[in-house]
Amino acid sequence: MPTRSINPFASNPSPNASILDPPSEKKNVRRSSLSKTNNRFTSFFSTSPKSKASDPAFQAALAAQQRALRNSPSPSINVSTLSLPTISLSTATGEKAMEDRTTTIFQPPSPEEARRIARQHAQFGPLGSQTHRYSSRFTGGEFPEPIEDEPPYFFLLTTYISYLILIIFGHVRDFFGKRFRKNYYQHLMERNGYAPLNSDFDNFYVRRLKMRINDCFNRPTTGVPGRYITLLDRTSNDGFYNFQFTGTTTETLNMSSYNYLGFAQSEGPCADAVEATVKKYGISTVSSRGDVGTTDLHLEVEDCIAKFVGKPASMVFSMGFVTNAVAFPALMGKGCLIISDELNHSSIRFGARLSGAMIEMFKHNDMQDLERLLREVISQGQPRTHRPWKKILVAVEGLYSMEGTMCNLPGLVELKKKYKFSLYVDEAHSVGALGPKGRGVCDYFGIDPAEVDILMGTLTKSFGANGGYIAADKPIIDKLRATNAGTMFGESPTPPVLMQILSALKIITGELSPGQGEERLQRLAFNSRYLRLGLKRLGFIVVGHDDSPIIPLMLYNPAKMPAFSHQMLKRKISVVVVGYPATPLVSSRARFCVSAAHTKDDLDRMLTACNEIGNEVQLKFSSGIAGGAEPLPDGLTNEMEKEIRREMEATGKKPSVTPPRWKLEDVIKSGVQDVKVPLR
Repeated sequence: MPTRSINPFASNPSPNASILDPPSEKKNVRRSSLSKTNNRFTSFFSTSPKSKASDPAFQAALAAQQRALRNSPSPSINVSTLSLPTISLSTATGEKAMEDRTTTIFQPPSPEEARRIARQHAQFGPLGSQTHRYSSRFTGGEFPEPIEDEPPYFFLLTTYISYLILIIFGHVRDFFGKRFRKNYYQHLMERNGYAPLNSDFDNFYVRRLKMRINDCFNRPTTGVPGRYITLLDRTSNDGFYNFQFTGTTTETLNMSSYNYLGFAQSEGPCADAVEATVKKYGISTVSSRGDVGTTDLHLEVEDCIAKFVGKPASMVFSMGFVTNAVAFPALMGKGCLIISDELNHSSIRFGARLSGAMIEMFKHNDMQDLERLLREVISQGQPRTHRPWKKILVAVEGLYSMEGTMCNLPGLVELKKKYKFSLYVDEAHSVGALGPKGRGVCDYFGIDPAEVDILMGTLTKSFGANGGYIAADKPIIDKLRATNAGTMFGESPTPPVLMQILSALKIITGELSPGQGEERLQRLAFNSRYLRLGLKRLGFIVVGHDDSPIIPLMLYNPAKMPAFSHQMLKRKISVVVVGYPATPLVSSRARFCVSAAHTKDDLDRMLTACNEIGNEVQLKFSSGIAGGAEPLPDGLTNEMEKEIRREMEATGKKPSVTPPRWKLEDVIKSGVQDVKVPLR
C-alpha cells in the first residue's frame, strides 16, 4: 500500500484536505516509518515554533481568519495557484510522486534534439551579442562616389601577359589538335553538309581559358544553402571536361549565396507556412496568369509587395530575369529611348533590345555623364527625323551585383525633376538588403518611392524564394498585365513560393515573429560593414559602398582565381570567383555575399583565411586611398579631415596616405566599435 510523507512544499494537496482548514480539522493520516525523519527535515524549514502551533489562542485566531476569508465577496481563490513548487532533494519526493522519482536540475539535450539544434544553427547562426547589430541608412548630404584603388602597374602588366600566354598556347594546341586529334573537334567542324552549331571562335575562350579552371564553377551542392552549405565532392581525369562524384560531401561556410536575410531555412515559420500551403494548394497552378493561374495567394502577395515598397500596385512573375525581359517590350517601343547604366544586368539589356527602342549608355554611376547625354539626346531628338522622343526611360540598378555599388538615387531624382524622364530602378539585390526597414534604396536614402516611376525587384535573394515583381502606379500595372508576354505565356508563380514570399515579408515587417525581421536586417548591415572594413585594413583592394552586402575582393590575375578558390575550399569556405566576360578582362575578383545568418565568428574565420591566402598569393596591394586607415584621433571628425585634405590639395600639397597593413588581431579587436562610425 503506497505511503504518503508529509511535505510542506507539496504542490498537489489531497482534494479532501483544504489548506484553509485549521490543523484540528485535518483528518488523521497514516504515517510511514520515515515520518519521524521527514518531520525533522521539514521542521528545519519551518519558521514557527511548535508551541505556537499547539496554542489554543493561535488556533482560534486562525479559524476566525479562515471564516472571514470564506465569507469574503472577492473572487474565489484557486488553491492550485497558491501551492509552492515541489522541491526534491536526493531521495525526497512529492506527496503524489513515485518513490524513485527525482528532480533534475539540468538535463542535456537528447541526441535527436542536439542534431536539430545543430541543423538550425547550420542554417542560421545565433546572435553572439547585441553589439553585433547596425541600422543600414544613408547619413550625410551629397552621396559620395566610392574611391577605386588600383594595384601597382607590375600586377596589371603580369595580368595582361598571363592572358597573352593563355591565348597563344590555346591557338598552338588548336593548330595541332585539329590535325592530329580531329575527334576532339568534330563538334566545331562541318559534317555531312551540316554547319556546326558551335562557333570555333566563340568557343575558344571556353575550351582554352574557362576549362582550365572549370572545377571552380558549378560546384554541385545538397541541402539548404544557409549559413553552411554542403558540397558534393568530385574529381576529374580529363582536364575538367567531365567530373565523377566520389560519394563524399564537404560542409563549408557559405559566402557565395544571395541569402541576404537568411530565409533559406528548412525549419521555422516560413517552412511551416509553406508546408501547410502545399497541403492546401498543391505544388503548381499548372497554368499561366492569363488563364487560370491566379489564386488568392497571388493577389495577397501582390498587395503585400506594393505596400512594402510603397507603391499603389504590383504584379509578380515566376522568374527575375523574365521580369526585366518582358517589362521593357511592354513599356517601350519604336520612337522611345532607353538610357542604361553601362554595368546594368544582362536582363535589362536583353529586355531593352527586345523592345525595339533606341538604347544609349552612360558611365557607371556618373551623374555628370548622364546629364551630358540627356542634354544631347533631348536636343537632337530621334535619328534622321529629329522628332521628339515618345518616351525617355533611364534604367539603373539599386545595387550592382558585381561591383557592390549603389545607384546615386538622390542625383537621379534631381536630374529626373530637371529633364522630365521616367526612372526605372532594378532592386534585385537591394530590396530586403538595404534600408533600416529593408525596403531598398528608397528606404536607404530616405526618398519617397513616388519619385521613382517603376520599381522592379527579384524575390530570390532576400526572401529565400524565386521570381520577380514590378511595382508602380495602377495604370502601369494594368498595362503590363494586358501586354507583357510573361503573363500570357509564362508559368504562374507556384503556391509554395508565394507563401515563402508572403511569410518572409510578414517577418520583415513584424507581423509575424515580431523583432525577428529587425534583427535580421541589423545583423546583415553589421556583417557587411564588419567584413568590408576588416578586408580593407588587412590590405586588400575591395570595391563598392560600405553598406553593400556584396563585397568584391580584387584578384586581377587569372591564375589567382583558381588559387584563391582552392585555398578557400581547403579551409572549408565556399566563395565565388568571377572573371571575363562577367567582368572586364583585367578585373577578376572573388565576390563575397554576406548574410544575416552569419555570425561574427564566421566573419573572423573569413578574415583569418583571407589574411593567410593574401600573403601566399600576393593579394595585399592596397594603397590606402580607398579605406583601411587608422581611426581618427579624439576630437577630429570626418568632415574636419575632409576639409584639411581640401586645403592641402588647394595649396598643391598631396595628403600622405599609408598603405593599410593591420595585424589580424588588431582588426578583430577594434572591428565591432569601428563599424558603428563612418568607415575610413
